[in-house]
Amino acid sequence: MTKPLQINPLKLSQPMGALLAFLGIKNTMPLMHGAQGCASFSKVFFTRHFNDPIAVQTTAVNDITAIVDGGDYSISEAVKNITKKVKPDLVGLFTTGLTETKGDDIKGAAYLLKDTQKMVYVHTPDFEGGLESGFAKAIEAIIEQLVEPQNNIDERKALLIPNVNMTPIEIEKLKEQISLFGFEPFALPDLSDSLDGHLGLKQGALSSGGISIEEIKKLAECALVISVGNSVEKCAQMMKEKNPSLTHLHFDSLGGLSNSDKFYKALLEFKHIDTPSPSIVRWRKRLQDALLDTHFAIGGANVIVALEPDQILSVVSTITEAGANVKTVISPTKSSALDTLTCKVIIGDFEDVENELEQNDLLISNFHGERLTKKHNKALMLRGFPNYEGLGYQLKNDFLYEGSTYLLFEIANILEHYKH
Repeated sequence: MTKPLQINPLKLSQPMGALLAFLGIKNTMPLMHGAQGCASFSKVFFTRHFNDPIAVQTTAVNDITAIVDGGDYSISEAVKNITKKVKPDLVGLFTTGLTETKGDDIKGAAYLLKDTQKMVYVHTPDFEGGLESGFAKAIEAIIEQLVEPQNNIDERKALLIPNVNMTPIEIEKLKEQISLFGFEPFALPDLSDSLDGHLGLKQGALSSGGISIEEIKKLAECALVISVGNSVEKCAQMMKEKNPSLTHLHFDSLGGLSNSDKFYKALLEFKHIDTPSPSIVRWRKRLQDALLDTHFAIGGANVIVALEPDQILSVVSTITEAGANVKTVISPTKSSALDTLTCKVIIGDFEDVENELEQNDLLISNFHGERLTKKHNKALMLRGFPNYEGLGYQLKNDFLYEGSTYLLFEIANILEHYKH
């Protein structure tokens, strides 16, 4: 970013990314080490976005405890209060800018509590990084502190490491596609059965679903690890350190025909299979037809994309195949995922979005882009965090042949409506 400050920010914080990662682990209580308002804001943010209760607790650091306490007392008191009401399998402890600036020893605090409560700690200061890096750091901490090293592999098991932008249904669909190749798929974290909008028996007390602690411990047995998104590639490399015998397949994006082809080709080669499942072939043909059908609406349309880096790459990959002219992308943080793009790349905020909007037909961004598109009479497609106005966002699928087909039709209909 070239500006000295952000105006109308696009960026979300690292602690929010870590919170989301811990919500994908079964019976977990995320514990934010910081001021009470930090946790309250994140809770309201995700509750409105997912339309579901969000489990999170805070150490509620204030101006007095910030000076007097070294972090140990507030963390131990918070854990004591949590365990009075519920019995979490894991407490995910993550920091904020206040406690990181103060220099609290969260590793030591977690160590002192190891006999009373299983914990994973992660440093996520909100004065650096963003949503993607916070999510990735939490996964790295989980792998480092919970996954047990292995020498043997189980040929039936595969692990998916998703990036923070993937919706619960996208994780579920990817697991289903992996299972078509004879694997028992796991996801770390697994939001597909915790924030997918299901009606649970008791919601909000702890994370309502996800991968279990026992399953996490044995993940190094997986024959295959698949990482999706530049931000989580390092996480999969850490799995290789737990067991050098496993195979790692990485994909920066699974949006569009070309990227989907690479995904299925890699799995076919790994399993030594010549022909994919008939359902895969059928969806590929549907996507090919969708590219033809939507080309008349999308082809030549000028599009600006303002999302997290991994999601930018995924969306751009899909819509450019249908002929869209992506003139500018605006990312809240710097990422090597954007190095492959040939369009104008800005590390910026919604002020930059507004400056670029006039020469475009369509903005693909979150709910906060709506005011700008109404002001400048432009089309809007909602993606990313947050989406406060729509329902069912957790069931939006933009990945592989099926999801890319839905995405193209949605954009084509929005553009046709905008033209008329």
